Order: sequence, then C-alpha cells, then structure tokens
Amino acid sequence: MPPLPTASQRYQQVAIEELGTPLAEVTFVVVDLETTGGSPKDSAITEIGAVKIRGGQVLGEFQTLVDPGHEIPPYISVLTGITSAMVAAAPRIGAVLPTFLEFARGAVLVAHNAPFDLGFLKAACAENALVWPTSASVDTAVLARRLLTRDEVPNCKLATLAPYFSAATSPTHRALDDARATVDVLHGLFERLGPLGITTLEELTGLTRQVDPERRRKRHLADGVPHGPGVYLFRGPNDEPLYVGTSTDLRSRVRSYFTSGEQRSRITEMVGLAQRVDSIPCAHALEAAVRELRLIAEHKPRYNRRSRFPERALWVRLTEEPFPRLSVVRRVRPEAGVFLGPFPDRRAADAAVAAVHEALPLRQCTARLSPRTPVSACALAGMGRCGAPCTGAQSVGEYADVAAVFAAAVTHDPRPLLSPLLQRVDRLADEERYEDAAVLRDRIAVLVRAVRRRQRLASLAAVLELVLARPDGDGGWELSVVRLGRLAAAGNAPRGTTVRSVLAGLLATAETVAGAAGELTTSVDETELVLRWLEKPGTRLVQLTGTLASPAPGTGGYSAFLTRVETGRDVQDPFADGRSLGTRARPERVAAAAPAGRRTRLASPV
Repeated sequence: MPPLPTASQRYQQVAIEELGTPLAEVTFVVVDLETTGGSPKDSAITEIGAVKIRGGQVLGEFQTLVDPGHEIPPYISVLTGITSAMVAAAPRIGAVLPTFLEFARGAVLVAHNAPFDLGFLKAACAENALVWPTSASVDTAVLARRLLTRDEVPNCKLATLAPYFSAATSPTHRALDDARATVDVLHGLFERLGPLGITTLEELTGLTRQVDPERRRKRHLADGVPHGPGVYLFRGPNDEPLYVGTSTDLRSRVRSYFTSGEQRSRITEMVGLAQRVDSIPCAHALEAAVRELRLIAEHKPRYNRRSRFPERALWVRLTEEPFPRLSVVRRVRPEAGVFLGPFPDRRAADAAVAAVHEALPLRQCTARLSPRTPVSACALAGMGRCGAPCTGAQSVGEYADVAAVFAAAVTHDPRPLLSPLLQRVDRLADEERYEDAAVLRDRIAVLVRAVRRRQRLASLAAVLELVLARPDGDGGWELSVVRLGRLAAAGNAPRGTTVRSVLAGLLATAETVAGAAGELTTSVDETELVLRWLEKPGTRLVQLTGTLASPAPGTGGYSAFLTRVETGRDVQDPFADGRSLGTRARPERVAAAAPAGRRTRLASPV
C-alpha cells in the first residue's frame, strides 16, 4: 500500500498560469463549409474543409465534396465553382459526418461566422441521428471585432482579415482554402492575445463574454422594474431620455443590459451614462410598441436609431395645377393632391419618380405652366418623354388623362402604370441589356411597394373605429381600440370576464381622435403596427364603425414579382454574415499585468 500524501502534497497552491488549459496545448479544428444556400432549413452542404492545428503546427487536413441530394443552383456554382457534375459521385452527408466528427474529436471548433458553419453541421447531425459533440467553439469574426480597431480594418470579413494578416492562402469560396486562410487569421489574432494576458482557453472563450465592471455595478437600476409587457426608458445625468425600448418582459429585458449578452458599443456607452430606468407597464405588446414609437418621436433619444424622426419621411405628390407634376415633399396635406409613400429616404423616392416617368409622359420641369401662355419646349419633348403641354401641343384635358393614370394607381388600380414598365424590362432582357433591365426592375419594385403601402394605410385610415381582440394565451383576450389608424385604447379581458364588459370601459375612456375618414391621424409606423397586429393569425374583429376593405384590383397581382426581386437580391451573396461585425473605435481590452494570484479584466467603453 503506497504511503498517504503529506499535507503539503495534498494542498499545493498553483500559479495562475496553471489554472485553465494553455492555448499552446489546445487542439483546434478550423472548419469551413460550402453549401447550396444560406439556411440549413432549405439548403445542404456541398463541401467540408477542415484543418487541425495545435501550438501553431498543422496536424492534419480534412476535405471532401458532398452530394447535397439535389441540383446546385447556377448562382451558387458561379460563386463557389462547385457544380452538380462535381458532386455527382461524392458521398452523402450521412456518410461524411462520422469521419469528420472523428477528425474533430476532442478539439475546439473554429470557424469564421461560426453560427453559419456549425449551424449546418448541427442540423446535418440531427437529420442523421448523430450526436453533436458538446465542445467549445471560437468565432474568428467575433474575436476580430474584439481585438482590432476600425483604423486597422474596415470590417471583420474573412476576405478583409486574410490579407491584413498576410495569410498564405487567399479565401476562394472553397472549403479547404477558406479554412486555411482562417487558420492564418486565427494565429494573427492569437498574437494580439499575449500582450493582453490571455493565455488559456477559458480566458479566450470568456473574452467575448466580458462584462464591464461599471456595467455590473449598475444592475440595481433594474430592481424596481416589473415583469410583463411594457416600455422602459434609460435616463441620463440630467434626467434626459437616453434610450427607449420595449419588451414582453420588462424586468428580464432591462436586466440583460447589465450582462454579457448586450455587446452593442453604443448601448455600452448608454448604460455607462444611465442613472435611472423608468418603466411603463402596458396591456399587451401592441400598446407597448405604439408607446415606444410615440416616446421616441417625442424625446428623440440619442441612442435610439429607429423612428426618431418620423417627420422626415418623404412622399411623392402629384401637384394640383392645370398641368400637374411629381414633387417630393415631407408633409401630407389633405385635399392638396395625390400622395404616394411614404419613402424612407430620397433615393427611394427618386427611384419611384423615375419609374413613373418611364411609363407616363408627365412633365418634369418645375415652372408653373399656364394653358394660355405657351412657352418653348425642352429636350424631353423632342425625346418623346413629355407631351409638351408648355407649347400648347397638349390640352389640359389630354394632360389630365395622363395624370389620372398615376392617381388611379395610387388609389386602386396600378396596372395601366406598371404594365408598360414590366414589358420594357422584358424587352431589355431580350436585348441582353441586363444591367438596364435590373435598374428598371428595382425601380418598379420600389414603386409597387410604395403603392401597396399607401393603399394599406388608406384602408385603415378610412375606418372611424375598429375594435380588435387577440387571445392572451391564458384564456383571456387582449383588446385594442383603433380610430382612424391610431391606437386609442388598449386593455385586457382576463379569463373569467366577458369581453363586452371590459370593452365598455375601454370605449368610454378611449382617446378622441380628431380628423376625417381617410386622413392619417398618427405616424405611418404606428398605423403599420396596427395593421400587422390585425393581420396576425388569431386576431378577431369585435366591432367596426365604417368600412374596412382593400382596393380592387390593388397590388395583390404583383406579389410574385416582388418575391422574385427579393429572391434575386438575396442570392447575390447567400453566405454573407448578416451580423454587425464592424470594428470598434476602441475595442475592449484585458489588462496585461495583474498582481500574482489575481487577474483583473478591464473593458473600455466605446
């Protein structure tokens, strides 16, 4: 029987370097995939490439093509160079995965945009009844964002980082090449870790989950926030609103701002300034979303980006004059012409105007014309782009027939306006003028969306009063009173109470909305929130004063066209990392030096 260890042998204090696994001893498997699309729900893997490394040395490589089980789309073949013929004799993913999992056994998986690659692998394992290993993973895109500054690289894409770190292999959208490039990027990032005192795997994986100590100290600001739906306001040193948000669980959402889950740089700065959090409980999510919009529009908090300036929305107006023209304006005035919109920016408004001018010979000059005083024509008349009403070649009545096509398109029937435009797209494509066809197609899409949006808004703005009810999931009902497109009251009818009894009180205390039927009495964003609430499955119409109807024929016939446009835009780069991975002005740092036995982490606010 061996002797028992002495006290000094049993209780021995180890150095800080011995706590955790040194990075030099960790085996990493850097993996990259090529797929037929951007989502594992409707796409499959076509190639796997992986490189196993430890201590800066390459231990092995893994590469195989994979038969996805269906044809590879042509645009994917152009992007990756992998064709259906190349994978015809390749194994299926079910035969490849066991070999890859054995290759990666016990290693830490590394990928650039790890949610994409690991998401496909996890989905493939689930589909083939294989167990996904519960190993650590590292996303080099996120790691680069924490370690590099905006002055060094403009973004954290692999194509940007590889030349910055002088990678021996350039990314080519082939799995093994991209994995090799990621290896060099990973080593380049590791060189940044040494001076920061990060030497172990545990510190590496914790780097992206650091919490600023100053942020942790402010967790008490969430103590008085209740659970349930509502709106929260972070207030600054002078009691000014810094940020307005909404949640179905106020307390949980506010508490998340003081944890590692919140990594947005501007929010980190906002939390550092915050002195108080106010909460406004709401009856349900619609009321919370509407109150959020109104508070943002009223206070314009500096850390909110969305909906701060609803008054800056743009509209395209058909002016009221003998020879009307299209004008981009910021205000909708009742009985002041026909308005199309709103548009988020000037580019979208100009695109819609350009599309209309492609279809209709409306004048584009800005001078006010008189039918009794002819003037000389401009170049557009000679090009056939204008009927030249300025010269008397077109009477007021003849010009009004042209303008009526635009007015009808906005209110109910866009077919006479859009049909010639779509025919022109087909002609340009037949003539192989694809770039011109794509420009016109995108302009038409902007125009169709604007017409659809305007008609949807008008349908709700015409209703004097609308009462909606949705199940609350617990046997009760969530109630909303909408007047002229504006949320006038909100409440709940819990289980055991009747909707009518609660509704009587809501109607008696609901906001009185001033305006006439057909006029927008609130922001466009608020009316669209109500529309989305109305169109959700399960919403019931309780009471209606007025007429709720969509115009006929409307824009329903152009849904397939809009889908094709969106699909064509999405497939330009289906593998693009949609996360915000831009570098920071000052990335968060970790103190390089600390007293023995203790290591302090410091995070710099951006």
